[in-house]
Amino acid sequence: QVQLVESGGGLVQPGGSLRLSCAASGAIISILGMGWYRQAPGKERELVARIRSPGETTNYADSVKGRFTITRDKAKNTVFLQMNSLNPEDTAVYYCNAVLVSVHGLGSPEDYWGQGTQVTVSS
Repeated sequence: QVQLVESGGGLVQPGGSLRLSCAASGAIISILGMGWYRQAPGKERELVARIRSPGETTNYADSVKGRFTITRDKAKNTVFLQMNSLNPEDTAVYYCNAVLVSVHGLGSPEDYWGQGTQVTVSS
């Protein structure tokens, strides 16, 4: 089994910062990429940022460019999202995603999701 465990969400004032972490564990052979998505009430889930092998290529939603930074510790199968200059529009449940090959996946990449962590930006 593969698990993604997120941490770091919470309540922050506008202009503040938060750092999200997500650790993947279990019968993992290789991780092709990891990323963060978010879903606000009444809205669809959207990509926030992702980082992919090879080369640790990164992609960001336009709304977070210049404010959020995604990084990865490959040795620990952990991805981070540093969020600065937060505003109320960033309020959402943030989900970690990993595209990986597991022992049980018959060699094909599969999507795995964390349980989500709430980020609330409010004064």
